[in-house]
Order: sequence, then C-alpha cells, then structure tokens
Amino acid sequence: MNSGEFLTIGEAARTLEVSARHARRLADSGAVTRVARGLIDRDSVDRYLHSHRRGRTRVWAQHTAWGAVALLAGHDADWLGPTQASRLRQTLRRTTEADELLTRLCDRARVHSFQAHRAALPRLHELLTSSNLGRIGITDAVAEGVDGYLAETELSELVRALGLRPDTSGPVTLRTTGFDFRQVRELVDTSVVAALDAGTSTDPRVRGVGRALLGELLDAYR
Repeated sequence: MNSGEFLTIGEAARTLEVSARHARRLADSGAVTRVARGLIDRDSVDRYLHSHRRGRTRVWAQHTAWGAVALLAGHDADWLGPTQASRLRQTLRRTTEADELLTRLCDRARVHSFQAHRAALPRLHELLTSSNLGRIGITDAVAEGVDGYLAETELSELVRALGLRPDTSGPVTLRTTGFDFRQVRELVDTSVVAALDAGTSTDPRVRGVGRALLGELLDAYR
C-alpha cells in the first residue's frame, strides 16, 4: 500500500479542517472513501474539498439541486412548487461564488469510482448519460475512462453485469441520482452540468474553466 495515496483519520480531519469525529462521519456516509480501518483515500478527500466550500453553505436535496440546474439553464423546474421555485430563484440571484454553487449542488448525484475491463467501456459509454465538455470549450481533455450519470436504481445491476470493481482511482466514474432520470437526461446535456462536472475535476485547467463558467452563469442569472 502506498502511504502517499491514503490519509489517516487525523490527517484527513486536518486537511478538511474539521474534527476527527466529523471526518469519521464523512467516511461513514461515503462523502470520503474509507479504504481500510483508519485510512481514507486521499483522492476522495481532494474531491470533497473541490466540491465543498468551507462555511455554513446549505447543501440542497436532489430535487432542489436539479431545479437549480434547470433554472440556470433556462429550463422550467415544474417539479418545484411555486413558493419553493421563487425562493430558489432568490437564492440563486444572491449566490455570487462558484464554490458556493458547487457546494449547494454537490448532492445532485453521488459519485462512485470503479475499475472495469477494457471491453466494458464501450457498453458503459452507451448506458450512461454524460455531460459534454465541448459545450464549455474543453475539446482537448484526455479521456482515459468513462464518466456519466445513472439512475441509482440501476447501479447494482450494472456493476454486476459488467463486472465493475470498486476502486477510488479507477477510470470509471458513475454519478448516481434518485431524481427523475428523464429530467436528468435533458439537463445533463446543458452547459450548466458540463460546468459543474468540470468544476470538481482533479485537472486544474478543466476545474478552472468550469468554475469560471459557473461564475458567468450566476452573473447572467442576476
């Protein structure tokens, strides 16, 4: 085991600037990935930091998060009641930072990483709904794996059928959501979701492009 790839609970807590108890709760909930007793995957801590703004920013439930995506993309969010939609619009107009938006929307889907046989990759490309980074001007990113959205009810069967193996550094990223997947398919095709996905990339250039666009989207929404 390469110790550089893992953090103790104490090290993860210091990196996240939280208590050791809170770091354990994050591991228990799957927000960061426990790889062995007392050890946390470093990449999962980095992803958590990229997608969570320090402070008291409230994380929205899935139906609210996807409603915000719809509004930013110029779509209707018919699943929200009039009062909730009005409050959501007001909050979006008050939101000025990409980091805050990323935190509010981080629970729109849960991220899972896997290893897969090369022969399974074409099938995954067919089955997943993936954002298009070309929509935000990223056409030269190196894609060595698969990254896409999936209804959470389909995850177990897909893992079994394609022989996927959990691996925090694997090339397959599945973003699962319990929200109405017909709506998700439509929204994933927007530049908003492309920017959100890019905004939490471990590639600094891709992350910078995503966050810059999120800032522009927030400015335009006001």
